Amino acid sequence: MKRKEMSLTTVCPVARSTDVVGDKWTILVLRELYMGASRFEEIQIQTEATPQMLATRLKSLEADGMVERHPYQKKPLRYEYRLTEKGRAFYPVIRTLRTWGETWCKSRGEEVAVRFTHRKCGHEVGLDYLCPVCGEYVERGDLDAALSKTFANEREKRRETYKAAKARAE
Repeated sequence: MKRKEMSLTTVCPVARSTDVVGDKWTILVLRELYMGASRFEEIQIQTEATPQMLATRLKSLEADGMVERHPYQKKPLRYEYRLTEKGRAFYPVIRTLRTWGETWCKSRGEEVAVRFTHRKCGHEVGLDYLCPVCGEYVERGDLDAALSKTFANEREKRRETYKAAKARAE
């Protein structure tokens, strides 16, 4: 049974939602898009997905209206991926996964991977998205993000490993 056909067998919104975003790779692709990546190679580097796996996930996200492809180069033709309104609307789910992961999936003493600062008042928001200083509920667009040194190094190491593997293959 195809994914779309399976969605039609239930009115359960959770089941239908997981048909669109219910696997690790799709969630990681969306994470990268929220972090500002838009090109296939950078998304592949940071998710560590195989090219085939990533292409499949991006095509599914495009078919489901979560992302749109936009050409950024004509010869050879290359695309970047941008979140649609529907894709941007999924962000609270990623935010909740982040909060849950920071709370329950870390060792004692591990630093927070990404710190968010409220642009309006300049204070760190923490994990709940309610500014502790001004009391405002904040959306992603209200925040500046700063990667921890550990997370930034992890991401840079992936880029270096990818570039080294690509150089060896050439």
